[in-house]
Amino acid sequence: MPGIFARLKTIFGAKADAALDKLEDPRETLDYSYQRQLELLQQVRRGVADVATSRKRVELQIGQLEQQSAKLQDQAQKALTLDREDLAREALTRKSGLTTQINDLKAQHAQLQAEEEKLTLAQQRLQAKVEAFRTRKETIKATYTAAEAQTRINEAMSGIGDELGDVGQAIQRAEDKTAQMQARAGAIDELIASGALEDVSAHGQGDDIARELEAMSSQADVEAELAALKSGSTPPPPQAILPGEDGGDIVATEAQKDAAEGTQP
Repeated sequence: MPGIFARLKTIFGAKADAALDKLEDPRETLDYSYQRQLELLQQVRRGVADVATSRKRVELQIGQLEQQSAKLQDQAQKALTLDREDLAREALTRKSGLTTQINDLKAQHAQLQAEEEKLTLAQQRLQAKVEAFRTRKETIKATYTAAEAQTRINEAMSGIGDELGDVGQAIQRAEDKTAQMQARAGAIDELIASGALEDVSAHGQGDDIARELEAMSSQADVEAELAALKSGSTPPPPQAILPGEDGGDIVATEAQKDAAEGTQP
């Protein structure tokens, strides 16, 4: 059973891959990948902007604290001038606290500046890759589009396309039927020219007349022979019905029939 399930999994996987390959358009896939890279580049740019903003804010804080520190320094000097050592000591104490904060902010500023430089370099590299991918993408899309158009043209020219295939089959069937009809018409013309085909009704009428004339001739021969037997004389030769000059029929003996046949060309 595990072997059967494994084979079914392989079969369904192969069919799914084939269906996906048929549905997938490489141009759409390339555009999607390019869009994702642009989104990533935008995220890196936002990161660089955020770090730069933080660095700038720290710089402003450092500047403000340095101004306060310088002011406290001046106040301490004035307090000593006025013999107010207590005030000078207080001003210097506050200045010391500000100096500690300034040093911490400067360390933070250095970290932010290093991070900004790192992100800026990453942004430049990613942007170069995105531009290279965009150029490559457009080249591949143009090549694919040209190949697709060429394939369609080749299919149309060679009749591989389904629609043109159906049209070609219909044309072939029409040509075959036309050739058959032409061959049949030519054969009938040849038979008519050779006399093999004649009017069937005319043949039937002529055959009936010939049979009737032959029956009349035979009946006349029988009557003549019977009369000769009764009279005891030699029976006359059998008679035949010959066509007359005016289109009628005449009764003739065998000798007259032979003479008539001899005179015909």
